[in-house]
Amino acid sequence: MKFALITVVLLSSIGLVNVANAANADKGKALVEKGNCASCHGPGYKEAILPIYPKLAGQYADYLYYALKAYKVGGGNPQYGRNNAIMGALVQGYSDADMQDIAAYLASLPGNFVVKR
Repeated sequence: MKFALITVVLLSSIGLVNVANAANADKGKALVEKGNCASCHGPGYKEAILPIYPKLAGQYADYLYYALKAYKVGGGNPQYGRNNAIMGALVQGYSDADMQDIAAYLASLPGNFVVKR
């Protein structure tokens, strides 16, 4: 009986942690606009100004978050970091929560990725 009670308490607390860490897409929108991300990633974040810049709209939130985190780490860590001077400078001022908010906002936008069947 005690084991079942402890299990229920632990599992319910895990759910509370996830709710507390939920990303805020509205805050992400404000951060993206402040960072002027559209200047490279294009209007609506789905038509980049150059082919070397990725489309962001509709991308998976976890992918976007980890990409931002990798830019923050930088190219000094070859296993995890990404090396791009512009992105590296932009993300240095963002907290993990900020990057999750940005990822949530961009993932919520309609994208134009092609799905092959």
